[in-house]
Amino acid sequence: MPLVLRKASLPAARRLYSASAAAGLRINADRLQETIHHTCQWGAAHRYGSGPAETGMSRLSLSDDDAQVRRWFAEETKKLGCNLVVDNLGNMFASRRGSLPNPTPMIAMGSHLDTQPRGGRYDGILGVVAAVEVLRTLAENGYSTHHDVGVVNWTNEEGARFPKSMMASGVWAGKIPLDQAYSLPDIFDPSATVKSELQRLGYIGDVACSSAGHPLGAHFELHIEQGPILEESGKKIGVVQGGQAYRWFTVTVSGRDAHTGTTPFKSRSDPLLAASKMIVSSNAIAKKLGALASTGVVKIPPSSSTNTIASQVTFTLDIRHPDDAIVDEVQRLCTESFGVIAKEDGRGVQVDMSLDTDSPATKFDPDCIKMVEKAATKLVGADGWLHITSGAGHDSVNTSSRCPTTMIFVPCKNGVSHHPEEYCSPEDCALGAQTLLEAVINYDKFKAGQ
Repeated sequence: MPLVLRKASLPAARRLYSASAAAGLRINADRLQETIHHTCQWGAAHRYGSGPAETGMSRLSLSDDDAQVRRWFAEETKKLGCNLVVDNLGNMFASRRGSLPNPTPMIAMGSHLDTQPRGGRYDGILGVVAAVEVLRTLAENGYSTHHDVGVVNWTNEEGARFPKSMMASGVWAGKIPLDQAYSLPDIFDPSATVKSELQRLGYIGDVACSSAGHPLGAHFELHIEQGPILEESGKKIGVVQGGQAYRWFTVTVSGRDAHTGTTPFKSRSDPLLAASKMIVSSNAIAKKLGALASTGVVKIPPSSSTNTIASQVTFTLDIRHPDDAIVDEVQRLCTESFGVIAKEDGRGVQVDMSLDTDSPATKFDPDCIKMVEKAATKLVGADGWLHITSGAGHDSVNTSSRCPTTMIFVPCKNGVSHHPEEYCSPEDCALGAQTLLEAVINYDKFKAGQ
């Protein structure tokens, strides 16, 4: 019988999920909320209300705040009897032994604890904290899975400080060379690199960051949707089929600094003017093809001044679409357009476009998807969930190339994410965690029966 979510006098976080009574395994919704907000003490920023939890987050990867929440993760999982392994890119794997005679590659519940500079309290954080809550629930009920199960905290998923998203899961999956990841500089302080910050914090482990160094049996990720589809459709759970393709570029436009009052237009080599036109052009190209093109960072030299034409401009370009071929076409047309724009004004500029991240469209594992479908149907009924494709990149995109993978989405208010006011209700957090718990148990039983 499907779970009926009723409004009650009790807070949403206190509602119990009766559909799970047969197994005797219920997520502690109050504890889940308490833990989410407890971990957000490290990196809380951008207050928008008077309530204790009404702040956003700024917990950049490998910052001091990230180190604090990593210590919490290590201590909490060790309390649950987990074996903790840290690889040489700082990924943290906490595993709980199953009942099979020999250890098995764990069925992982993974996400990330780093945030955007102006992020919220749920992106990534919900996935890791809910996974810890799943382990707590198993432990306090004395429930033994067949296979090892556990949690992964992936390093630098956001790519906000070190500009390569899903960085460490990409290295683990063999998509990004370790040395390239190590050498990534802080976007605003090039003297700090991934490797130097790992060393500073003591998070270069002895295990190789690779699917051979620490294999996984499967990867399930709970995440807020980061879009409006679930909320607008009145659905409680998104069963994720895969992720759309995206590419990140850094575009460098070089000109020549000159006095703004004495240099006529025909004699200028103005990279800021050209970069502005390129950003507008990329937007128009993407719209025409039904894709997305966005610029989130624009940088000019610190020596720039009001009455001097800038010497150089760099900007980021993020292209997305569910079809790899459309992403190819947007990239081709942008490259062509940028070349034309570079010659339009004055003496022209030089333009260079370098690829930072390339994430092809991804389809998730059918068996993992079926396990989530089964859990969602049990909890909210067949009409309470829908299939969905992720518009954002996630670590699961990388893990899917090395182990069976899928994701579970829950609604976020107004579809807002990467913003301090990002919000997922206590009820939806708990329902997502319950779905995660039951999907993992379903998959464990399924694999044991093969």
